[in-house]
Amino acid sequence: MIDTTVSHSPRIWNYWLGGKDNYEIDREIGDQFARVFPEIVPIAKESRAFLTRAVTFLAGEAGIRQFLDIGTGLPTVNNTHEVAQRVAPDSRVVYVDNDPIVLAHARALLVGSPEGLTEYIDADLREPRAILAAATETTLDFSRPVALMLLNILGHIPDYDQARQIVAALVAALPSGSYVAVADGTNVIKGPEFEAAIAIWNQSGSVPYHLRSPEQIGSFLDGLDILEPGVVSCPDWRPQGTPQPVVDEFCAVARKP
Repeated sequence: MIDTTVSHSPRIWNYWLGGKDNYEIDREIGDQFARVFPEIVPIAKESRAFLTRAVTFLAGEAGIRQFLDIGTGLPTVNNTHEVAQRVAPDSRVVYVDNDPIVLAHARALLVGSPEGLTEYIDADLREPRAILAAATETTLDFSRPVALMLLNILGHIPDYDQARQIVAALVAALPSGSYVAVADGTNVIKGPEFEAAIAIWNQSGSVPYHLRSPEQIGSFLDGLDILEPGVVSCPDWRPQGTPQPVVDEFCAVARKP
């Protein structure tokens, strides 16, 4: 049974992206957030645009055929498997989430290409060993390179050191030639406004979120080779078309030597 009186962070994000899988309470909190911090809608769109460019690069130029996307959120447009399988139809994608609503929507709506494979794991980011075991059992071959996608998920881990340990455990299991893509909210462009909006979010009943500095986001990739242009605001990562204003979400893609 879905409680439609309590806001739900994936549904709010879905609302900001123009999706339809949300309820009145989600739109109410989303609008309340946007009144305090209107930039959240561009952030949501630029984050999705970064995912599209990053996965296109990974499946194309980098030749990656396996993707582990943790904290997928509700399906919207240009989901990881859609982007990857447009470039390389034989791509294998595993989505990980611990939210039954997200998983139900994903299984119903996300259908991969006949040549590839798209699977879903019910697991918590705080248990990386369980994620790795399930991904290996179902879909991924960790003797070959894997792209690990950690977009807007590490901010849900309140303790920064714990977040680093989680990423380190995941990266340790990846073979040489694998990639890691990260993106999370920051407070360096319009910090006070974003912090005020995040306070509303954290009081709304949604899963709390914690902004991090670009330096902290970059530190998740310690020991990896960060690709050009480095740790940057999402619109500045290998932009295409008309340049967009920077937003308070920074991202990077790195390769495991």
